[in-house]
Amino acid sequence: MKLIPILAIVALAIPCYAMAQNRAEVFSGKDIVSQVEALVQTAKTSGSSGATLGDYKSHAIKLSVRTASGGAEVHAHYDDIFVVTQGKATLVTGGTVVNPKAGSDGETKGSSIQSGNSQTIAKEGIVHIPAGTPHQLIIAPGDVFSAIVVKVKE
Repeated sequence: MKLIPILAIVALAIPCYAMAQNRAEVFSGKDIVSQVEALVQTAKTSGSSGATLGDYKSHAIKLSVRTASGGAEVHAHYDDIFVVTQGKATLVTGGTVVNPKAGSDGETKGSSIQSGNSQTIAKEGIVHIPAGTPHQLIIAPGDVFSAIVVKVKE
């Protein structure tokens, strides 16, 4: 008899959990600006900083701030989409990763890219980097670069 109320609660909780997972999320501009300002302070000492706004099965939405150039990267299973919110950077894509080191998660990192294509990206620009594409951001000394990054699982 005691089992019936427990089963009823579980039966009601499953649809509620499913509905909570399917709800829309809104990240206000005010909250984004506030988080980016805090990330800039961290990036000024470490060269980069980031935060995850939402992590879902098929994609994740992140904030990224850089005050220094990053190394080369290749994501085996994720496309990157950047919406540049502040500053500018040189995006190097294609070519060959120098000193590549493959991780167990399918990510490859290296010191730089050789023979890549360089393009300037700036505030309000949108970038799509397909999975498997070597890429690197070069930040000029003294500059701050920030972007909303959507990582889309292939």
